[in-house]
Amino acid sequence: MSNPYYKDYADFLAERFDGKVQKITVNAGFTCPNRDGTLGRGGCSYCNNRSFSPTTGVATQSISQQIIDGKRFFRKKYPEMRYLAYFQSYTNTYGEVERLLALYKEALADDEVVGLIIGTRPDCMPNELLTRLAELNKFKPIIIEYGAESSHNSTLAAVNRCHDWGTTVDAVMRTHNAGLTVGLHFILGLPGENREMMMQTVDRLSQLPIDCVKFHQLQIIKGTQLAADYMSGKLNIHLFEVDEYILLCADIVSHIRPDIAIERFVSQSPDNLLIAPRWGLKNYEFTHRLFNALALK
Repeated sequence: MSNPYYKDYADFLAERFDGKVQKITVNAGFTCPNRDGTLGRGGCSYCNNRSFSPTTGVATQSISQQIIDGKRFFRKKYPEMRYLAYFQSYTNTYGEVERLLALYKEALADDEVVGLIIGTRPDCMPNELLTRLAELNKFKPIIIEYGAESSHNSTLAAVNRCHDWGTTVDAVMRTHNAGLTVGLHFILGLPGENREMMMQTVDRLSQLPIDCVKFHQLQIIKGTQLAADYMSGKLNIHLFEVDEYILLCADIVSHIRPDIAIERFVSQSPDNLLIAPRWGLKNYEFTHRLFNALALK
């Protein structure tokens, strides 16, 4: 393994690709059923999509042009790099199947793109699309990342997620059975959740046939309902101090199924959007402190 404590994302990529690969985030101009009125309005209470990819993937550009621009950026330093086209913003399986496939195929048509990562919601994966993605997967790997956020239905309802944990379980099982690589994403510290509930989520995700997982700390982001509730005092939200969060992450490493690759434990939203918490740590500094904590376990 790339580190002695858990399987990380470098291990995950090395199992699937020869040589170095780098994500290029693309924005296909999607929306979300939790914003357009299909399921709800306003989106999830914590979500401002600008905090995910504020400067990359301009939706007015074609997928091909976004990939060209991304390659130009990385090629300066890594001329031999190959790429994964990462459909990240909003819900990237939400639309008419043929239109979706045309966008995916446009990305895959680039010879230096060796696979796709498609971020989406577990309630937006129809069987027809899964079948078609399984066909594409025969030629280049397709990785599906589902935003699960929590395994607790009370939490999902409180943040206006508009799906339940059973929907996530169903999507994971169908995706795995279709032969696709599956990842999940969780937010640690959502309103109403205590440490025991978060560890229950770790136990539950470990029972699913997933290949990788992302965690990150709850962040209060400008322009969200959660920020409004936090600033007004309507919600009493516990935000992790960094040392407390590191101890939680160390426990997660001890509990998670060891073959699941952990892509990350932290995320840092842009400074102009982030209200709290402000830890002042770069990712490598956080990882160093986490490894120190794991060495003591």
